Amino acid sequence: MSRIGKNPVSIPQGVDVNINDNIVTVKGKLGELSQSISSGITIKIEDSLIVLDRDSESKDHKAQHGLMRALINNMILGVSKGWTKDLQLVGVGYRASNQGQKLDLALGFSHNIVLDIAPEVKVETISEKGKDPIIKLSSFDKQLVGQVAAKIRSFRAPEPYKGKGVKFVGEILRRKAGKSA
Repeated sequence: MSRIGKNPVSIPQGVDVNINDNIVTVKGKLGELSQSISSGITIKIEDSLIVLDRDSESKDHKAQHGLMRALINNMILGVSKGWTKDLQLVGVGYRASNQGQKLDLALGFSHNIVLDIAPEVKVETISEKGKDPIIKLSSFDKQLVGQVAAKIRSFRAPEPYKGKGVKFVGEILRRKAGKSA
């Protein structure tokens, strides 16, 4: 049995979970999320716990079992606590600023990159003298935060020689040695 899928998901106070026609809707203080459940997976709510079962032992059903449990758990944690991602701009002259939901990035190109951030994601930029600029993204939707963070990182991914670029805070880069004389 799937080690992740067999664990029940607890529903905290202030979170409401509804199941209609293989669609799970989770509503909390931060927002509302919904996810369709794949066929072959049954879901039940028992005593503020969500229990998922699968119909067969096929490889696909085993994979879907753990995936659906993880997605529901992420939705519950998102609407109750929220998700955050922090990006760090490493490089001389790299800057970030925001006006509302517009993020303005100076990443060493001939022009600045202006990115419209989805309204569900809150963006904040921190620029201190002598430190690398930091972009903070937060939302109740884990997938959306990760997608926006990956989009920002893709504009200038960190390079392996000096480590310049946009990286996640705490990310360990694989560094290479330069040319040997």
